[in-house]
Amino acid sequence: MDERQPVPLTKSPSDSASAPVAHAAPAHAPLRASDADRDRIADILREALAEGRLDPEEHAERIDAVYRAKTLGELEPLIRDLPAAPGRGAGADAARAGEDPSRSRTSPAAENMVAIFGGASRKGRWRIRRRTNVLVVFGGAEIDLTEAVFEQRDIEIRVSAIFGGVEIKVPENVTLHGSGAGIFGGFDVTPCQADDPEAPVVHVGGFALFGGVEARPKRGKRVKNLRS
Repeated sequence: MDERQPVPLTKSPSDSASAPVAHAAPAHAPLRASDADRDRIADILREALAEGRLDPEEHAERIDAVYRAKTLGELEPLIRDLPAAPGRGAGADAARAGEDPSRSRTSPAAENMVAIFGGASRKGRWRIRRRTNVLVVFGGAEIDLTEAVFEQRDIEIRVSAIFGGVEIKVPENVTLHGSGAGIFGGFDVTPCQADDPEAPVVHVGGFALFGGVEARPKRGKRVKNLRS
């Protein structure tokens, strides 16, 4: 006679406790901001400055925050009180659709300057890109914008100086500001605010480790044409 016990159809409490629990992914993870996203926000802030919606100090503070932002969520509050709301921006629409916002517009590629146990310089008549990355290791670099051609109004220069130095000169009639860290070294940016709200804006950021970074306007040098 078969006396086997029937198999229970429900799990015991001990079985449920030992079963692995699947953790659901967060419904919305912060999207990383692209260079094109930062440029879009910077353009909106520049227009707000030109229209008198922002004063120069507010504009400088927000531009500084733009180029420090890592996610779209950090960018959107910077223009929330301005007419061009994030919901109407091309980058935000593309992000909601799952598209890479950086593909929604064409932006010039960044330029890289590297000086390792040597030197690098950019001076004279040259076209500066929207973003310039500078790496100096046991060397030096010079960036002179006093005769450069500005094809964009918002320029970012990111500097990493390790046991080296970087000197940046800009025309005296452009806006210059920056944020950086000096670790056993110096990171000095002499800010200036252009009288013309349409003048180029140069932001210098990065760090100096056992080195130095200096950015300042050069007196007597002025940019004549935004484009040429």
